[in-house]
Amino acid sequence: MLTGHLPELLIVLISALVIFGPKRLPEIGASLGKGIRDFRASVSDLDAHGALRDPQELPGPRPTPPSVSDHKAG
Repeated sequence: MLTGHLPELLIVLISALVIFGPKRLPEIGASLGKGIRDFRASVSDLDAHGALRDPQELPGPRPTPPSVSDHKAG
């Protein structure tokens, strides 16, 4: 996979190192990874037509509706 694109990849990595510096690259990588992870999570919450799925169908803990006693009077 990388065999044909190794020179281009090296140019991009060296350019990023020169532009951002060695101290900022881990921060940029972490934020880029978090953004991709959040994007994948939001896309997985969509059905085939692009609408949000019913929260009852989503995996994980289900939110509980607030009760009347949770609201403060006043």
